[in-house]
Parts: sequence; C-alpha cells; structure tokens
Amino acid sequence: MPDNTRRARDEAFWMTFADRYDAQPGPVNLENGYFGRMSRTVIEEYHRNIELINTSNSVYVRQRFEQQDSLDIRTQLAELLSVQAQCVAFTRNATEGLQSLIRNYNRLQPGDQVLICDLEYDTVKGAMRWLARQRGAEVIEIDHTHPASFDSLLATYRAAFIAHPKLKLMALTHVTHRTGLVMPVAAIAALAKEYGVDIILDGAHALGQVEFNLEALGIAFAGYNLHKWIGAPLTLGFVYIAPQRLADIDPDMGETHFPSNDIRARTSYSTPNIPALMTLPLVLEEHRSLGGAPAKGARLNYLRNLWVSAVRHLPGIEVMTPDDPRLYCGITSLRFTRHDDQQAMAERLLNEYNLFTVVRHGAASGPSIRITPGLTTTAAEMELLVRALNQLR
Repeated sequence: MPDNTRRARDEAFWMTFADRYDAQPGPVNLENGYFGRMSRTVIEEYHRNIELINTSNSVYVRQRFEQQDSLDIRTQLAELLSVQAQCVAFTRNATEGLQSLIRNYNRLQPGDQVLICDLEYDTVKGAMRWLARQRGAEVIEIDHTHPASFDSLLATYRAAFIAHPKLKLMALTHVTHRTGLVMPVAAIAALAKEYGVDIILDGAHALGQVEFNLEALGIAFAGYNLHKWIGAPLTLGFVYIAPQRLADIDPDMGETHFPSNDIRARTSYSTPNIPALMTLPLVLEEHRSLGGAPAKGARLNYLRNLWVSAVRHLPGIEVMTPDDPRLYCGITSLRFTRHDDQQAMAERLLNEYNLFTVVRHGAASGPSIRITPGLTTTAAEMELLVRALNQLR
C-alpha cells in the first residue's frame, strides 16, 4: 500500500494533525470547500505580520517588501507549481484572477463563439457572457449528461466543437464546485487544442487536494485560490499565464504600474493584504511537510469513500459524482431522491444530526447537497453522516 494511502487511514496521525488547529464548538463542518482553516502556527505568524506592518507602516513596505520580500514569496509559490515566477501574479482569490483573464482576453472577433457549461461557477459564466457582449461574440451553453463518465465528458466537448466551428474560447473548471466532479483537464485541453479553442481554467478547488502538473495539463490561462486546501489566510489567490501566451491577455484596464510584458500588469494594482502574503512561506512549508496534494488528496478521498461506499446503492440516495478515481476528489454531492426540497434535507442534517452541509444549485442534474470533509474531519464523523443518511433517506 503506498505511503499516502496507508497514512490516509491512520486516524491517530490525523488526530495529531488536527491538534494544530483551533475550532469553536458546534456542528460537524462538512462544508470545508468554502475555505480552509489556518493552523495555529500560521495564525500566530499572521498576527505577528499584522503587528509589524501596523508599526513599521510604509517604511518596511516601500523599502523591503515591495523591493525584495514580495518577489521572494512569488518565487516560492512558482516553485510549488514547478513554473517560472514570471508566470504567476498574486490576486485576492481565484475569481478575481479569472475575471481579469476573461475580460482582458484579446483574441475574440465579432462572430466568434465562447463556450460555458452548467457546472461552471456562476461568476465565471457571467464574465464569459459579458465578454461575448463586449466583443460581439455568441455564447454557447452546454449541459453535461448525468451520470458523467470520462468518455461522456470528452464526447460532450467534441460534439460542441464540431457543432460550433467558430468557438475560440471556453471556460473549464478543474473541480466543479456544484458536485465535486473532477474534469479530465489534460484530455479536454488536448481536444480543445485540436479544434483551436483556448481554455481559461478555474482551479479554485483543485490546488492542494488534486495532484497535477500545471504545464503538463496543457493550460495557458488559469486562476487559483490559496485559502482552500493550501491553508493560507483569506484574500490570497493567483493567476497563471503561460509565458508564450502573455500577449493574448491585455494589461488589466490599461494597467501601467508594471511593464506590458509583466504578468502583474494583468491584475488590478492595489494595496494587497501584505500580512497575509508574508505568511505564505510558512503556509507553503507546512503544506510540503505534510506531503502536499498527494497526502492531502489521499486523506480527503479516503474520507469521501467512507460515506460514498456505504450509501452509493441505497434506495433514496443518489450520489452525484462517479467513482472513477480520475473524476472525483474529497468533494462529493448527493441528492435525496424521495424528497424534492434538498435545502430542507440539509437543514434536517444540521438540526437532527449536527452535520453542517450546503446545497448547490445550477447543475442540469438538479440541486444537490455538497459534502466536503476537511483535513481535521474524522472517520467517526463520516460514520455519523452514514447513519444520518440511512435514517433520512
């Protein structure tokens, strides 16, 4: 058994890991996909950084942070991704980066087409519709068949590319926030390249729990969060642009604080959360020391499989995400098939079993309840979820 798989089942180890985190008493949190907790040591470092910036003010920021420290932090982030520092620029979150990539994409002409699907984040879909209006392009919207498979996902995109030869740009989400479906990004990217379609990748939920090589994915444009599975403070994300494609994204609204050949010109220039950025080296060190995405992903997948394997075939429960290991991660959703109101069922999970979940809407397959264990979630809590689902179904 591989080390990460064996460790994923080691409750004693993960209890020790959980001791590094503080949590208020209350419901069992199965909505860890919103954002992750910072460790106690990261919080302490964050507080020290806040005090330093508050007392030194612009003296440190102008003389040291802007000139050197921020560049070092950026380099460390690039090393995590095995890319060059010139390919990444900090943003406040993935959404901000994705909006910048979309609104500044300059290769659309009137009459071209852009593609979105039912599983994309609503803000991304809105930005793509806005871009189409501004450039005189047409929006093509598709729905994915349910249940999804590796082949069905590729077939849906191939059919769209064939049916709409004027497609030039598409949105793609690595881990869909509605159901947790993991898209086969590399295969879709290769197919899109064959038809001359660029991809803007939403990696918000992927970084830190899904192992991938960014350059090997074949993606030129992407936005990511650092506050979900990496463990950074809120307000930290980044944008990635492959160096050979930088000219295809205009400087953001004529940004001139950086040269036009600098990726940082593709983000809005403003005062960032400097204390949070200063915390990032410790965050990355803790992420690596745990084993990175392979170790975190193995644990989250193990917790996911504990409850999915127990309820997958039960009448009254539909698990919305397939069991193909290429297509799932820790996030997985379900639906009570004998109850129309999924929000009411989520409230019953909370009120009757002390389990906090969230309902996601927008997928063509219908609303579902998203279950997202975290790195401090225990196997016993997954057993409680199984008992609750058995009794509520």
